[in-house]
Amino acid sequence: MPLQIAIDGPVAAGKGTVARLLASRLGFLYVDTGAMYRTTALLAKQQGVDWNDEAKLVEMLGKHTITLRNPLENEKDGRQITVLLDGEDVSWAIRTEEMSRGSSIVSQFQHVRKVLVEQQRNIARTTDVVMEGRDITFRVLPEAQLKIYLDATLEVRAKRRHSELLTRGTDTSYKDVLRDIQERDNRDMHRDVDPLHIVEGAWVLDTSPLTIDEVVDIIEKRVKTLQQS
Repeated sequence: MPLQIAIDGPVAAGKGTVARLLASRLGFLYVDTGAMYRTTALLAKQQGVDWNDEAKLVEMLGKHTITLRNPLENEKDGRQITVLLDGEDVSWAIRTEEMSRGSSIVSQFQHVRKVLVEQQRNIARTTDVVMEGRDITFRVLPEAQLKIYLDATLEVRAKRRHSELLTRGTDTSYKDVLRDIQERDNRDMHRDVDPLHIVEGAWVLDTSPLTIDEVVDIIEKRVKTLQQS
């Protein structure tokens, strides 16, 4: 069985950056499952499908292809992963606050999640992965050898996301970002299907006082120990 590292946690806890760097160090495939829900939201907007219409969302997904891969040399522009929708690069188009809200809405639906979870499991059946999202430890990869819940305080997460958006040229206030994250947390933790939670046996790692490199170092040591056991 390939080695599976499953990482869950709330928005802006550092999951994407940590998972990507960890995968790079270990030579594993990095899988950003949240990108698939963001792409679903983007596709729905393009197709004129309401984010709250579960049946049409599922029908729509059956007609289109979402592909994830590590960035090629000419794609290393700060992205963590390259996302293709029917072959078109949408890696940055899905990284807006609008698509963040959209992904939180479409991910609430059981049948939408069922379609995308199966795609995610197929990836992990054939290769060593570092997979991150909000249902990886208990829904997508419940048998993962290492389960991590990456967390940080609300204020730290809001500051990180605000800084990230400003760096990308998005004009928004810290107050608005804080409110959006609070709303996102509420939806993620109270949705009817697969609410975000800490599973038994998961390693809870608070990244609030740590740099990205420190977090990656800590996890890498745990993985090396696991590989040697």
